[in-house]
Amino acid sequence: MEASGETPPVAIADRHYSGKFQVRVPEEVHRRLAIRAAEQGVSLNALASSRLAGA
Repeated sequence: MEASGETPPVAIADRHYSGKFQVRVPEEVHRRLAIRAAEQGVSLNALASSRLAGA
């Protein structure tokens, strides 16, 4: 790519990540997660983050 003047893509591990992305889930899944977060006394974001991280 460089020989032809193109810029090679940045490796995935070397890219900058904002820490944000949007996920669409069915309404019932949203409801269950919101209830579980409230029961645990955490935000929906904190619950989702911990689940995505495998905690």
